[in-house]
Amino acid sequence: MSELFDLVAHLFDSVTQLFTLVKDRFSNNISESFTTMTPQQWIRLVIIVGAYALVRPYIIKHGARFQERQLDKHYEKERLEKEKQAEISPNQLRGQVDIPEDSDEDEQAETTATDWGKKARKRQRNMIKKILDEEEKKLQQLQEDEEDKDIEQYLVG
Repeated sequence: MSELFDLVAHLFDSVTQLFTLVKDRFSNNISESFTTMTPQQWIRLVIIVGAYALVRPYIIKHGARFQERQLDKHYEKERLEKEKQAEISPNQLRGQVDIPEDSDEDEQAETTATDWGKKARKRQRNMIKKILDEEEKKLQQLQEDEEDKDIEQYLVG
């Protein structure tokens, strides 16, 4: 256990020595660089600091305009996405599936690269139509059964 305490104490001493070394070198370098500056270096420093002081407000204004444009674009994109999401027809809310239009004409005798998959698209449309027709028949049958039960209730009761 004493070895652990010795290691921690050694670590703490090393860290404090490193910190004091960095602090001493930093203060020494800063003081030396200001005391050994020539008049030409002082003029350069004053010009750089003055130019920064003069140009900084314009840079900030330009940055603010740029940021505002980006924010407006972001809000506009969000608004368009919300409007796009809000464009739901009542049939979509009821769960109705749209049947794709028959855009393929049988009049063309030649097949080209753009006609590939024409039969598959037609099969898919026909399958969707069959499924929708079956679903409508089931719903119609259930509705008729409900009506029959309601009528039967009044006739029997």
